[in-house]
Amino acid sequence: MEGREVVITGLGLVSPLGKTVSENTENVKALKTGIGHYPAGDKPLFLQYMGKVEDLHLPSEIPQKLMGQMKFLNRGSLLGLAAAHEAITQAGFIGSGASDLPARRRALYVASGDFTKVGYDFLYPAIADATDGHKKTVDFERLNNAALGKVNPFFLLESLSNNLFSFLSAYLEFMGPNTSIASLSPCGGYAMELACRSIRQNRADIAVAVGCGSWITDVPLYEIEELGITSRFREGVASFRPFDRKRDGFITGEGGAALVIESAGSAKKRGAAILARIKGTANCVEFVPGAGFAVPPMVSRRSIEAAIRDADYSVNDLAFITPHGSGTKKGDASELLSISAVLKEAGANLPVSGMKAYTGHLGAASDIAEVILCLETVREGLVPATLNFREADRAFSDLQISGSHQTTEKRGFLSTSYGVGGQSSTVVVEAA
Repeated sequence: MEGREVVITGLGLVSPLGKTVSENTENVKALKTGIGHYPAGDKPLFLQYMGKVEDLHLPSEIPQKLMGQMKFLNRGSLLGLAAAHEAITQAGFIGSGASDLPARRRALYVASGDFTKVGYDFLYPAIADATDGHKKTVDFERLNNAALGKVNPFFLLESLSNNLFSFLSAYLEFMGPNTSIASLSPCGGYAMELACRSIRQNRADIAVAVGCGSWITDVPLYEIEELGITSRFREGVASFRPFDRKRDGFITGEGGAALVIESAGSAKKRGAAILARIKGTANCVEFVPGAGFAVPPMVSRRSIEAAIRDADYSVNDLAFITPHGSGTKKGDASELLSISAVLKEAGANLPVSGMKAYTGHLGAASDIAEVILCLETVREGLVPATLNFREADRAFSDLQISGSHQTTEKRGFLSTSYGVGGQSSTVVVEAA
């Protein structure tokens, strides 16, 4: 991974906490949460508490030739589009300041984890016509005829994971190294690493990494609840409690997050403001015997150590570490064991900050969203608080986890996340 210096020149974030990076940052500083209560009669609580983006505003200057493709973008893709637009605007790639870089030198990596269409509720009107209320009997000819008039013919296209990738590639004319990644939590980290590699290895001069997704529709929520990893909501919107000894699972949300990443030389040539440097990245998989949602004893240690080596950093150079922090018993414990081992070996004692309680779990958008929030707070000399945290498990009582913001003079931080099957993704970022 030897090569060119990688910098960040644009940030974009749409989450339940805010529609822009600055709004999200101000609400983090004010210790607010974007998780809300949406009463729904006798529906179970896990369908009533979530992080929802209200009144989403989309870019107004979409070229006419792309307007037809807009109707294929599902909810998560629209959130990702809004975030990407904010990031590239800040970086100077829209309007009169647009770069003259060849399209083949512009890379694009989109991480999507959207479940908007999983419920197939759009088929219900046709199914109701075909069954006449008798659940065990279907008139397939009537179903076919009803579907022709009552089902959106583009439903399949709306469910494709690479819709945003396809749209952004045409909209931004980023047509160099690229891919679309469809997975769960760590794939935002994968997008960041791929973007960094394309710059370091001189295959592109600029790259956009986007994470997006919506985890707030009924069927995905029922599935997550069945896995036993959602909160019991005993404290309402404050029930998401990463690393707290009374944690009992997470609360889902939706959002889009984006970074404009480029070589330092490209940024200086364009006159773009350098916001941060990506010093190191790493991705690892810890083997877990069996299937399902088993969590390795130390899910993040190798990934953290590899990213620090790649950054040529010392652990003591970091202002803080922000883990995945999903608020589950096993997941948080595995992460904290990983961090404890890394800190002990380095003789360090750093603050640990969990960010998901501010927004809800944003799935594929979480990694990039948390890098943005941590970058904006550390630029102001703050270590962000772990919202709703009160007391750690006895085994982790020596770690610096706080429900209040702390101050720091350091500029670097480490963000790590994990996902199903022992996936772990880590990035080291240093504010400019």
